[in-house]
Amino acid sequence: MYRFRVVWFTAFLCGRLICCGDEALQTVPLELVGRSFQAADSLHIGDESSQDALACLNGLTWSPSSFLIKCNAPDSLRGDVTVRFPSPIDTGDPLNDLVSMEWYVARDEQKRPKRAGAVVVVHETSSSMAVGRMFAHGFQHCGFHAFLIHLPHYGKRRVDGQKPDDAFFFSAMRQAIADVRRARDAVASLPVVDADCISLQGTSLGGFVSATAASIDNGYDNVFITLAGGNLLDVIQNGAKDAAKVRVRLERAGLVGDQLRSLVHQIEPTRIAHRLDSDRTWIYSATLDTVVPMSSANALATAAKLDSSHHIKLLANHYSGIIYLPAIIDQMRNQIESTK
Repeated sequence: MYRFRVVWFTAFLCGRLICCGDEALQTVPLELVGRSFQAADSLHIGDESSQDALACLNGLTWSPSSFLIKCNAPDSLRGDVTVRFPSPIDTGDPLNDLVSMEWYVARDEQKRPKRAGAVVVVHETSSSMAVGRMFAHGFQHCGFHAFLIHLPHYGKRRVDGQKPDDAFFFSAMRQAIADVRRARDAVASLPVVDADCISLQGTSLGGFVSATAASIDNGYDNVFITLAGGNLLDVIQNGAKDAAKVRVRLERAGLVGDQLRSLVHQIEPTRIAHRLDSDRTWIYSATLDTVVPMSSANALATAAKLDSSHHIKLLANHYSGIIYLPAIIDQMRNQIESTK
């Protein structure tokens, strides 16, 4: 019965947000569709005294360059504009290497695009990206531009709807981290976006990606990590449900033992989490979470030197925490507005 109530509430919330998105699609900002914009990487890791952190950063970064952003018409109920830009990591797969973001445009009272801050949203493991889209709709409703980025081999970056070989899991994670960092500069180059107020929010898988991407050079103004943390190897080896599915897939691909440990180490968030701005970083954890346990969240909070007020603990598990989503988004809105 409890699970039924959670699923019903989620469906109800999704229905309300989809309706909002449908209303927005009636006034597609045609002045944005079909246009291209030039952008450039602002990536700069600066000084780093830790040799381990520096080694991690060198494995995640790339040579900064200029790149082109294109705005296309959206898919049905998938934001107002589709934004495309090249991934900084070339995997040899042209479809996957062209990043896609769903732009949920902030509007004024006349439904026209308005100048406002932005939030880049990084979705969960689900192919539907339902939770990510709920966050994107929520931020748009709060008056921000929201950009739901499709991670490698998701959404428009997936060939014929097929999932990639599990052997490429960690190369996809590395690419995801780079894509999310470059997304900040892509968003900053778009008209009507306030480049001085660009935040990052990621959930579950997207939370791990966001924690690492935001730590590279502290490029985002605010960082919100939801249902994620550090100690990624422990999560993969011991986590339940979604984490257990990842473990099985990696084992099937032959990624076990020292090889698994080495690959996880390359993207471990706690290696560079000390580079996060502790005043502008928040972690949202579920106290009953068996997918990403509290020990994982606490490890990241400790590495980032977060004050206890920046680590919000919800009485929920990895899935039932959806009931807090409206309150979480409202709190995130307040935090963004208070740090402008």
